Amino acid sequence: MERTLILIKPDAIQRSLVGEIINRFERKGLKIVALKMISLDEAILREHYTHIADKNFYPGLEKWMMSSPVIAMCVEGYEVVNTVRLLTGITKARSAEAGSIRGDFAMSVSCNVIHASDSIENAIQEVKRFFKPDELFDYQKSEFEHVYGEDERT
Repeated sequence: MERTLILIKPDAIQRSLVGEIINRFERKGLKIVALKMISLDEAILREHYTHIADKNFYPGLEKWMMSSPVIAMCVEGYEVVNTVRLLTGITKARSAEAGSIRGDFAMSVSCNVIHASDSIENAIQEVKRFFKPDELFDYQKSEFEHVYGEDERT
């Protein structure tokens, strides 16, 4: 089973969308293995957004991401990185498909309510960035036998 990181961003916190967003992942049948509210600082944001830290819009993004706490969540499931990306919708939220989180709750590229890891490799690094090993829970989710075929549960 794969794990991936989800960040529920300041706009979602301010708009009281946390429960709605988490519910989407639970209804899909994904297993929440870590969940916490945190305040981000410059160091973790610069590390997380290193691929865009030299862009002219980055200072505004950094300031915005520190304007409110965020919810950091790690979910687990079969092919979960791709599944979460589909549930999340594309970054340009006003063009995101209806039914996706961004398609239903956002209109902006920057205020797009959620971050989701974009690859298995990035998911591994991002989960480590936001969670200590003892914050990640390994437990049996009995529902998995009703969500996945036998060959997908191993």
